Amino acid sequence: MAHQIPEDGTLLPLMEEFYTIQGEGYNTGKAAYFIRLGGCDVGCHWCDVKESWDAELHALTSADQIIENASRHPSKAVVVTGGEPLIYNLDYLTAGLQKRGIKTFIETSGAYPLSGSWDWICLSPKKFKSPMHLVAANADELKVIIFNKSDFAFAEENAKLVSPNCKLFLQPEWSKSKEMTPLIVDYVMNNPQWEVSLQTHKYLNIP
Repeated sequence: MAHQIPEDGTLLPLMEEFYTIQGEGYNTGKAAYFIRLGGCDVGCHWCDVKESWDAELHALTSADQIIENASRHPSKAVVVTGGEPLIYNLDYLTAGLQKRGIKTFIETSGAYPLSGSWDWICLSPKKFKSPMHLVAANADELKVIIFNKSDFAFAEENAKLVSPNCKLFLQPEWSKSKEMTPLIVDYVMNNPQWEVSLQTHKYLNIP
């Protein structure tokens, strides 16, 4: 039977939740509680969590329980990721977290309307579905995955959509990192408005 996910966001298809160190982007190295929601139709062929795509595989979980679980950890920071978390209404979840004094971070492709109240929005756009204007305009961080040379032009296209204060990051796709990292280094040296992001959690072998 298909999930009946309530529109008020009180139940969400939770794939996994875990306490770890943020591995990439602006907040690299900080402890955070990760909430990974199931469900995504953006379909990146290099996605490293393809098991997150089908929301039906992941149990509907009370947002109140997720908030309770997150509040047990020393770091008062939560990263909501996926899948594509903005498929769901995240107003209820973020309000509950912020009432507990927990900062809210999201990682999104921006392909769905913005919901939730966020202390930090990381936009990681994908070629298959362009980010919505409101998500791009509110992004604190633009993180573009570099899989091949054409992705540099894609990164620049998306940089035009975000605010002047948005932090800009280029990150090598893990399986192509040896090939792409030198190109990214050269690009950032020539275009210093960008910074290099690495998946440090993979180098450190932490989840």
